[in-house]
Amino acid sequence: MNHKVINKDNNHEEMSVEYDFSKGVRGKHYQSYKQGYEVVVHKEDGSTETRPFALPEGTVVLEPDVRSYFSTSEAVNRALRGLIALIHLHSVNQADLSQSLKCRFKLQLNGKTNRY
Repeated sequence: MNHKVINKDNNHEEMSVEYDFSKGVRGKHYQSYKQGYEVVVHKEDGSTETRPFALPEGTVVLEPDVRSYFSTSEAVNRALRGLIALIHLHSVNQADLSQSLKCRFKLQLNGKTNRY
């Protein structure tokens, strides 16, 4: 049975009025989904089977606001690799700056005015 209603003006699919999500809570099951969940299958013979489901190890779940900026896994990885490069560059520059400041401080303590 097809419950979709097609708006003929712009071919936009709309939800049938019988589906009321006005009292729905966005993200209600989000945390439990991330931790894994179970599906109970009721078979025709009256028996039930519980099937555990979990996200594969290493799966990263993006929140909707972040996901809107990335259309593919490759886009996410490319952005993160760029961020990693910036972090590495920043930490290298910070280490150089820190070393330079230590040298200057030691020279000032020894009464020397020369700076490197």
